[in-house]
Amino acid sequence: MCYSSAVKAVLAFALGIWAVLAVSAPIRAQEDEIVANLAGGRTIIQVANDAILFAAIDHPLEAKSVPPRVAAIGNRHIGIFYGASEWQVPAQPQPIRLDLDIPRFATPDPRYQSDTGAEQDLEQIGIAFLEKLRPLVNQLHHKIELKPDEPLFQIILIGYAPQDYGPEVWLIDYDVEQEAIPTQKDFWQTHLLRPRFTQLYPPEKHQPKTLMEVRFPADLPGIPLLGLIQQGDPAIARLRSSDAHLSKVVEQIQRGEAQKADPAASTEFLRDALPLVAGDSQFIMGEMSERGGFEWIVPPTEPHPKEQTAQDKNRPPDAPTLMRKPKP
Repeated sequence: MCYSSAVKAVLAFALGIWAVLAVSAPIRAQEDEIVANLAGGRTIIQVANDAILFAAIDHPLEAKSVPPRVAAIGNRHIGIFYGASEWQVPAQPQPIRLDLDIPRFATPDPRYQSDTGAEQDLEQIGIAFLEKLRPLVNQLHHKIELKPDEPLFQIILIGYAPQDYGPEVWLIDYDVEQEAIPTQKDFWQTHLLRPRFTQLYPPEKHQPKTLMEVRFPADLPGIPLLGLIQQGDPAIARLRSSDAHLSKVVEQIQRGEAQKADPAASTEFLRDALPLVAGDSQFIMGEMSERGGFEWIVPPTEPHPKEQTAQDKNRPPDAPTLMRKPKP
């Protein structure tokens, strides 16, 4: 073989290797992309007298779905996490969970003016999770199929407002926008928007104070517990007639006076009604009192990782905790 022929052969081989790498590179990039594991389900909430009860029913959205998770947020709130609440980074063996390592929240600066219309303490919570979520969302480069007004991530915030304002329930939704990069095929830039705040409780004046139910996504099937009560569902009717205290709770819920119901009787009713609503699905249930205490009634089946030692040391003694034993 002459010299020129040998050079041509080497160049052809090198070009062939380069072509293979050029074709396979986008595939490897796609395989190595960050992955969000979604949580879906239904949350039922009742504000009773001196307590807030909640239950979350798991509804897996995909093969690697995670259950709805709960975390203490500040001293007077808990959050239930839906949507992209867990992220798997290829270079890290353990997933990133947004319900862990919750930021500490200082007293809001009264000089701070919110541009979202939310109260300062809520704005502070919303922005803290925005900062946690943004670097993860920025790594999403494939097209995301979301329905109109469907957030990528959602927090149901339950607790008591400062200055003795009373119980409150909020939705904090995190939407995204995407734009295609013309120079790169099937490559999208994902932008996380500022959170949207929707107040669920207290309702507007003259509106009933009854059971609340939130679904993620919003079109999950199934009749709400309040709907079963209003329709006279036979199983709910039997439960109602089994005890005078339970019957009174149901009556107060129907009248839109659920906030006057006895917490113990309300707990018993919701605990007994949950299997009728959830069927074979897993569910959790908890209670938060106005004094800031949190107790599990039906705890999660998965173990809750212990909080960081430094965070434990800095946690005020009256702060809500998710580590207490469930009620018998």
